[in-house]
Amino acid sequence: MLRRHFMALTGAASLALGAGAATAQTAPAPLDNPGDVTIALVRYLSTGDFFQAYLSGVEKQSAALGVNLRVFDSRQDAALQADMVDQAIALGVDGIVIQHGLTESMREAAQRAVDAGIKVVAFDVNVENPAIPQIEQSDYLLGKLALEQAISDNGDTFDAGYVYVPGIAPLDRRHVAWEEVKAANLGISETARIGTLDNPIANSNANQARAALQANPKISVFFAPYNEFAKGVKIATDELGMSSDMSIYSADISTADIALMREPGSAWKATVATNPAVVGEVSVRALALMLAGEDPGASVIVPPTLITQSFLNDENIRNMEDLGAKMPQFQHADVAMADWMPLPAR
Repeated sequence: MLRRHFMALTGAASLALGAGAATAQTAPAPLDNPGDVTIALVRYLSTGDFFQAYLSGVEKQSAALGVNLRVFDSRQDAALQADMVDQAIALGVDGIVIQHGLTESMREAAQRAVDAGIKVVAFDVNVENPAIPQIEQSDYLLGKLALEQAISDNGDTFDAGYVYVPGIAPLDRRHVAWEEVKAANLGISETARIGTLDNPIANSNANQARAALQANPKISVFFAPYNEFAKGVKIATDELGMSSDMSIYSADISTADIALMREPGSAWKATVATNPAVVGEVSVRALALMLAGEDPGASVIVPPTLITQSFLNDENIRNMEDLGAKMPQFQHADVAMADWMPLPAR
């Protein structure tokens, strides 16, 4: 416990971001004096480009509002994440964004924050608390759109590999789509199921995917509904020389993912995603609305978009900036907005 509290103290990155950026003359209290407002981001997952982009969005929207931001990173230690929520409470923050985590470890910690009078939102973790809005990418729809593309590309009869770690809210929601699609398409056979969140996530899943493909060489489709999972499957597929016979479908996207999807002969055929930076911005905006006494709604959803390998190649998209230029919804989402709320510069 002492170790965890020491890590919480040393892992809290205090960032005073643009205290003069918010429009103080129009913002409601307490955001009319944003330099006196502190919010915390308490993270469970941070490995990978998605989470770096999400953090960037949190930082930029916090800077636009002019509030102070503290970042706590538990690095997939569930008990430490709960301790970090308590640390944020002890520091007297005004609001908390909980980013991923396990329901059983975060439920009581989130309630302690609410009991302390702190406003809380949760991104991709179900804390089972009606006072805490859920920020989502519509994870069910992410999974459903990816699987519809898999069937469009490969027909409704194939041996499939599947990457899944239960207990993580976004993966559980995507799993619902997987089970529904299998039930509606009896020709789809789940031949192998793998999945781990051990660091490094991509390499750990590559090891499992390699073993699964060696044991089940007839697998022609892999549903890997998280981009680090998809990277792992691609590593294994490339190493085994199976890329021309494999199609990978995923969720989430980053500049690094775009490069991997566009490699000659890449098996990574499609992903469904929102811009993680935009989701980070929406998370902070929803919290800001609560601080101002407004209601962002119980569920704050950022709609996802299907992105195919062929689209990336046809449009010569090289990075997230190119993708945003071709898909305007990747640069901004009209979600959790208010007339008084300043937005990050574009």
